[in-house]
Amino acid sequence: MFEKLDGLEAEYEAVLAQLSDPAVLSDQRRLVEVSRRHRELEPLVAALRSYRAAEEDLRVARELLSGAEGEDRDLVGEEIAVAEQRRADLEAQLRGLLLPKDPNDGRNVIVEIRGAEGGEEANLFARDLFDMYLRYAERAGWKAEVLSSDPSPKGGYNEVTVLFKGPDAWARLKHEGGPHRVQRVPVTESQGRVHTSSATVTVLPEAEELEVQVDEKDLRIDVFRSTGPGGQSVNTTDSAVRITHLPTGIVVSMQDEKSQIQNRAKAMQVLRARLLQAERERQAAELSQARRSQVGGGGRAEKIRTYNFKENRVTDHRIGLTLYKLDRVLMGELDELVDALMADERARQLATVAA
Repeated sequence: MFEKLDGLEAEYEAVLAQLSDPAVLSDQRRLVEVSRRHRELEPLVAALRSYRAAEEDLRVARELLSGAEGEDRDLVGEEIAVAEQRRADLEAQLRGLLLPKDPNDGRNVIVEIRGAEGGEEANLFARDLFDMYLRYAERAGWKAEVLSSDPSPKGGYNEVTVLFKGPDAWARLKHEGGPHRVQRVPVTESQGRVHTSSATVTVLPEAEELEVQVDEKDLRIDVFRSTGPGGQSVNTTDSAVRITHLPTGIVVSMQDEKSQIQNRAKAMQVLRARLLQAERERQAAELSQARRSQVGGGGRAEKIRTYNFKENRVTDHRIGLTLYKLDRVLMGELDELVDALMADERARQLATVAA
């Protein structure tokens, strides 16, 4: 392990040198890559140097112990115990830092929420999930920007797309992707019967413009008149934009802004994120066969989490965690679920490395 760490420390020094290299500073794409690698290596190198300092403290304390007597010997013995514990803690930290890094860590996140099975009740639940994530973002200190929305007749969402900006947004939201199931008495139910509905959540890392090059020749851009809320420009100007990426068939539509230019910019933002995700999934499929998409079929039986209103219960089926605090979760208190999912991911990574 320490041979590998020594190599990474040497790479860190090389990266530092590159950050002051005029050739790198004048190449935006290269500068983005080098800066990201610097952010990845910095905490690891800091922990390695702290580990070496702890080892040196331990060595000095052991030398002192050989010549100490009485109370001094007891004090030095305590110093040794503290230094040994610090060294062990730092070694565990280093092993964790050596785990494979998610290439999307540090990115902003685009979250798409859609009503799935259950008619208007599914759309109302999509609205609940949207509100939940907004509250969670506020607690986390992230910025949220709604990119597009398609309201349903009774106040829900057929679909809503929001961008979350924060340094840990990807790490803390990436496990939210998949079908979410709700069990409750809908406002549309007159007999008081519990219904089961679902909404799907897709989580995409925001792609930087320099990372995903989109050839204009590969795009078909259609403009049309907006429908729904939007002020005086609705149905009077062709401000809505639909972009089709011809090689992949990916289609993105935006109509929330009054300006065609603004709608196009937001549509390109979402398109780049979907293209980046598609490429990552293609690469993953080559290594480990085709993996299931986050959304699946959107069916009620395919679920990552169930929200049961009658029991005030939320259950994450991937890790078998059940909390009887659904009301608080919907108010944005997601940390207990998120922390458990992150711990599970880390445990599986450690098991793989150990194997």
